[in-house]
Amino acid sequence: MAKILVYNNNTNRMETYYRGEQQAMPYNTNNTLLVREFRGSSRSEVLWTTRSTMLAWNSQRYVYGAPIKVGFAFKRVWEGGHSGQSQHYAGVAFDVGQNLNLSQRTALYNTAVNIGVWSFVEPLNLTPSWVHFDKRQFPPACATGGYPLISRGSKGVYVLVAQDGLNTLGYSAGSLDGIFGNNTRNAVIRYQSAKGLVADGIVGCNTWRALQSDVVGIGRKSTTID
Repeated sequence: MAKILVYNNNTNRMETYYRGEQQAMPYNTNNTLLVREFRGSSRSEVLWTTRSTMLAWNSQRYVYGAPIKVGFAFKRVWEGGHSGQSQHYAGVAFDVGQNLNLSQRTALYNTAVNIGVWSFVEPLNLTPSWVHFDKRQFPPACATGGYPLISRGSKGVYVLVAQDGLNTLGYSAGSLDGIFGNNTRNAVIRYQSAKGLVADGIVGCNTWRALQSDVVGIGRKSTTID
């Protein structure tokens, strides 16, 4: 049984669901995305995503009109497997179609581009054996891309990524709830001070780069919270 945190973009609220591995993800229609498919190789007891990501998947699956193999979706940052500010850690990205030939992947890619529900579809020349699309939030804090700036009052999956990283590194941000409150802000300030960054309690470009560099792939620690 997985605990699934969903940021509802319409209400600006975090929602909590409990689903078995063979059940559909929250907001998924027609069982086209099961919890086990979204989880992939992650061993986390807690998963997260956004309502808009699930609705985008529903549209993708409906327009494509055939099952879509999910090779990679969710990972927690300390599990690693992706680059520093990967959208997979935010639970809004899919690498799919690994069982398809080039012609079939091209058709899937064209569908993803043409339906216009994704924030980003990676060019095929950068994905030689899969198709990547995601529902990332814009604008990014860094000019080169990545995660958006978050600060006190922010809510959502990027707050979860920051909380998860801070807790794992030993800078207690409190509960893993996706809400940037005083505990998270204080944890950010302590981390920034320790790293020689501007200690403003805001997770912008430099703080994201440092935090992700420190925590990606280091494994679960005693301070990690589910």
